[in-house]
Amino acid sequence: MQIEFSGAAREVSGSCHIVRANGRTILFDCGLFQGRRRESEEKNRRLPLPVDQIDAVVLSHAHIDHVGRLPYLVNEGYRGNIWATAATRDLRGIMLRDSAHIQQ
Repeated sequence: MQIEFSGAAREVSGSCHIVRANGRTILFDCGLFQGRRRESEEKNRRLPLPVDQIDAVVLSHAHIDHVGRLPYLVNEGYRGNIWATAATRDLRGIMLRDSAHIQQ
């Protein structure tokens, strides 16, 4: 197993980790970076790897700094599974509408 930190390492927001195991690549969280507008916009328009290399997404919880870049990920062509707990799924609609509005 390999884990690569691609957000929220030495930062407070933008949680995103790449987990590689058994020939699969899983994105653990896909969070929105929050902070200075210019810096955040640049970071939020970059994905840690091409979407065709992502086999699945697993969400830890529904905070925007953990799920906020999902609209961008899907807009870039991701069509795979997104796994989450029932509680995270219940909150995702509210959080993702807010995130999409911010990114517009």
